[in-house]
Amino acid sequence: MTDKITALYCRLSQDDMLDGESNSITNQKAILKKYADDNGFRNTVCYVDDGVSGTTFERDGFKAMMADIEAGKVGTVITKDLSRLGRDYLKTGEYIEIIFPDHDVRYIAINDNVDSAKSENELMAFKNIFNDWYARDCSKKIRAVFKAKGQSGKHLSSPIYGYKHSDTDKNLCVIDDESAEVVRKIFQLCIEGYGPAQIARILTEEGIPTPTAYALSQGRDNGHRNAKLHRWGMETIAHILDKPEYCGHTVNFRTHVKSYKNKKRVDNPKEDWLIFENTHEAIITQQEFDLVQELRRHKHRPTKIEEINPFSGVCFCADCGKKLYLCRATTMTVNQEHLKCGTYAKDKGTCSAHFIRTAVLREIVLGELNKMISFVKENEDEFIQAAMDNSVRKQSSELAKSKKKLKDAEKRIAELDRLFTKLYEDNVSGKISDDRFVMMSAGYEDEQKKLRATVAELTTYIENAEQKSADVSAFIKAVQKYEHITELTPEIMHELIEKIVIHAPDKSSGHRTQEIEIHYRFDVAVATAVADSMKYDKKRKAA
Repeated sequence: MTDKITALYCRLSQDDMLDGESNSITNQKAILKKYADDNGFRNTVCYVDDGVSGTTFERDGFKAMMADIEAGKVGTVITKDLSRLGRDYLKTGEYIEIIFPDHDVRYIAINDNVDSAKSENELMAFKNIFNDWYARDCSKKIRAVFKAKGQSGKHLSSPIYGYKHSDTDKNLCVIDDESAEVVRKIFQLCIEGYGPAQIARILTEEGIPTPTAYALSQGRDNGHRNAKLHRWGMETIAHILDKPEYCGHTVNFRTHVKSYKNKKRVDNPKEDWLIFENTHEAIITQQEFDLVQELRRHKHRPTKIEEINPFSGVCFCADCGKKLYLCRATTMTVNQEHLKCGTYAKDKGTCSAHFIRTAVLREIVLGELNKMISFVKENEDEFIQAAMDNSVRKQSSELAKSKKKLKDAEKRIAELDRLFTKLYEDNVSGKISDDRFVMMSAGYEDEQKKLRATVAELTTYIENAEQKSADVSAFIKAVQKYEHITELTPEIMHELIEKIVIHAPDKSSGHRTQEIEIHYRFDVAVATAVADSMKYDKKRKAA
């Protein structure tokens, strides 16, 4: 015997806990210590990993032991059995047969009768494979339970920032008032035109604790141990703004792990998510969430000037369809700030400037918005009818075509099901060969798969189109918040207006006139106006 360390390695995973006390850390320590004392091993040191899977070797206790081994401090490693060392048969075998011998370390697994100093153990490789199979089987069962739970609409993870576990039922999420107020602030700032980086800076300057710092202050660990506790990140803000959970929905299967050995989480495509609506109390409204998603789709880089222009990301060129970008500088007066076609800026030969000063556009839009507010308040029923009629005119043709396509696709899917049955019967009876059956069934399956995808798309389109009445109600509710608008803010713009289309200037009359189209949200109406240099003549058409 030498004076080197005798490493007594213990490991317990959550799966092992099901076996009771026999695999507990206390029991393992007692077995290993007794074996070491009975066999003359001295200078024993325990290395422990409690609650860590054997399919990974990224374990703190194991890495501490390996550091001592690589430093030449360890002479012997003893475990209760091979599975305590690991359940990945390739890595476990590598440590036992290559890494430990390279460092002159003797390895002993007591219950499996393995001792690298005595003789070769031919069955050891098979035992490692069985241990790996056990881990694979446990993982499969856990995934099945996890999947069934997720498909039933239950939460699969801890409550996100803004929520906490209910005191009466740990499976329910309830609003955490303090953090929920921060979530509302984040969404409100986004609606007002601030981007994630700007919002992060505002929250940091106000000294609001980050989600990790807040969790720690509440005695919880959210798993982000390397997060910066005193500074918000734009990624954190972006993740919060993207979560439908804040509308009261449960979203399951956002991510998956690559395998039972590789625990790295990978994002699932959104079409694979399962969303269960209205499962818990909402922090923000669905309308606010949808508005933020639309703003994020048209996001733009923050300018050096802190003031946010309400027209950023909203105005489009009537000819090329591209966004008009804002031209402003600290040296410009308010009357000099203007919008210009992005295509023209890149290549002057492909489009015209569509130049319009923001001061002129602001006056036009303010006038039209106040006319809209007055009209809705005084003629709500008439407005609803006009908006619905507009929807019917614009969508009836497409809706009819979509419904016909949906009916044809569903009919073909049912027909393919009958063909599958007949094809199988013909194959069993010997009318068609196995090769022919495989080829034909593969073709039918591919066609049916494409049809089902088409059915899903058409169903979503039809449902959205038929929700027009709800959209009109949401628009009226938004309009009724205002009496008379005197200042145009990004919040008002994005809440009431979908986009503004700027036409090229017309100088044929001797005056520089320019047509403006204001498209209100949900296609409820379109207002047109004509700007004539500094003055303009307005005319409104509710379509």
